[in-house]
Amino acid sequence: MEPVIIVLIILVVLVFIALIKTIQVIPQASAAIVERFGRYTRTLNAGLNIVVPFIDTIRNRIDLREQVVPFPPQPVITQDNLVVNIDTVIYYQVTDARAATYEVASYIQAIEQLTVTTLRNIIGGMDLERTLTSREEINAALRGVLDEATGKWGIRVNRVELKAIEPPTSIQDSMEKQMRADRDKRAAILQAEGVRQSEILRAEGEKQSQILRAEGEAKAAALRAEGEAQAVRTVFEAIHAGDPDQKLLSYQYLQMLPKIAEGDANKLWIVPSEIGDALKGLSGAMGNFGPLGGGSGGNGNSTAPSVPSQERREKPSID
Repeated sequence: MEPVIIVLIILVVLVFIALIKTIQVIPQASAAIVERFGRYTRTLNAGLNIVVPFIDTIRNRIDLREQVVPFPPQPVITQDNLVVNIDTVIYYQVTDARAATYEVASYIQAIEQLTVTTLRNIIGGMDLERTLTSREEINAALRGVLDEATGKWGIRVNRVELKAIEPPTSIQDSMEKQMRADRDKRAAILQAEGVRQSEILRAEGEKQSQILRAEGEAKAAALRAEGEAQAVRTVFEAIHAGDPDQKLLSYQYLQMLPKIAEGDANKLWIVPSEIGDALKGLSGAMGNFGPLGGGSGGNGNSTAPSVPSQERREKPSID
């Protein structure tokens, strides 16, 4: 009895193992390569799959999701013979599990080596300045080469990014000095431009101020002249309204003579010819009084002394 039980137990175990090997559950976004007697048969997709136990074997399980692989820094020589270390990050996705299994032994290592060689070819044709400022150009060139090479491997390269570009330490120091000098230059230019704008605005303000001041002075002079003219017209109208006679005018004329001679700088005094007429009028008004009167002799006619038409008298200078 005991051998029969042992055989039954063995058969049950074999059946259980066969069931386990027959039913294969593939997770989502995954694929499995099935071989029969060492030859590729089919690719198992996500879900429940049935295989022939002990005949079909699963060769490889591949993740179909997008993968991110960072590569260590690689020394690359630029066109101007400078060594820079470049870190790269590759975003790829397996699109054909069969090709990724049979077309290349290790697609991760193949992508890394292809990235390094392509990067050296691209950077070798650029100088350091262009390398530092042409990340997008380098990324596009890398992606184009990798897409063409990895297509037959069943892999699609979605993105290639340069994580860091590190030039030598001496170059970094010189670049920092150059950047500092450029910043100082821009600051000096901005300061000079500010001073220039300030001087222009100040000059414009002074110009406008002088224009306004000149316009004000011109208007004030015009108003002053207009006032003086109005005053002269008022005096003239008042004189005419008062109807003065010759006697009053002669007296006012004689009162203005001393004011004409005022001032220490007036050494030459010109006596106008009209003074004779003024003296005649004044003598006629005063009658027989004063040095110009006719007295009691003769026929009673008073004769004013003759006055030359114009007489020059030297005013004594006061030293």
